[in-house]
Amino acid sequence: MKKNIHPKYQKCTVTCVSCGSTFETGSTLSEIKVDTCANCHPFYTGKQRYVQADGRVDRFNRKYGIKK
Repeated sequence: MKKNIHPKYQKCTVTCVSCGSTFETGSTLSEIKVDTCANCHPFYTGKQRYVQADGRVDRFNRKYGIKK
């Protein structure tokens, strides 16, 4: 590899803007800020809301006369 053309790889702190949690990783940047992380993302926490999908299911059931 050629010398002095690659960026410096260093330890980096990743900070979640939503919940404030931090963790370390490696990157060419010194700090990274993310909108959501695995600690607060609904898919990983199991607190998903299906409000929009629920309305579509109800509308489909009413359209075709399906009763629960």
